[in-house]
Amino acid sequence: MSDIISGFFQALNLIVTLNPDVMQIALLSLYVSLTATVLASFISIPLGGFIHFHDFPGKRILIVLIQTLYSVPTVVVGLLLYLVLSRSGPLGYFGLLWTPEGMILGQMVLIIPITTGLVLSALSSIDRNISDTLISLGATGFQTVVQVIKEARFAILSALILGFGRAISEVGVAMMIGGNILGQTRVLTTAIALQTGLGDFGFSIALGIILLAIALVIVIIMNLITSGAMGDFDRIMGGSPRA
Repeated sequence: MSDIISGFFQALNLIVTLNPDVMQIALLSLYVSLTATVLASFISIPLGGFIHFHDFPGKRILIVLIQTLYSVPTVVVGLLLYLVLSRSGPLGYFGLLWTPEGMILGQMVLIIPITTGLVLSALSSIDRNISDTLISLGATGFQTVVQVIKEARFAILSALILGFGRAISEVGVAMMIGGNILGQTRVLTTAIALQTGLGDFGFSIALGIILLAIALVIVIIMNLITSGAMGDFDRIMGGSPRA
């Protein structure tokens, strides 16, 4: 028990003093996961929109496949990407293995099915009468699609935030593609696993606190978005409504 208590005090000291190693790992984690989420959004939102607004053979099978990929093990994604990015692989020429860029690619592959499926769900939740009304008023197909996406913007943004949460909390892809190299590819999850194995519980707890803090921020933002009241922070936190 004393080890746990001393570990917490050591962790707080590392955070309060802005320990360079802790900050570097945390910032790299944010950079990799945020970049992966933004890039994935440029694929998942158009893809989800295309699937939703078009009927084609195999559409239901494609949706089921996307939903199945929600729970794909991260180590499987890491293994497949390792084979693709290794020197003998088809993309080995680009030298992405053991780099933050390779980790970004891995996290994109991991979260694109999740964000695409959630975008589909968001668009499906919009009343079909809206699109029918827009068409009857003379809106073009593109204008109708844009308007429906605007109506579902909060749910779509929530989908992207969930994708970011999935990205920053995974360990398999980060370990297998990044290699957990100090100062280069070591992120929160891989560092926690390594330092715990080395018995450095204070450092591990510090990184764990940061990861939990990021998760808390994600949950707060999601609540703000889904409530449709971005400015009413007090109500989300359980405070009294503003007059």
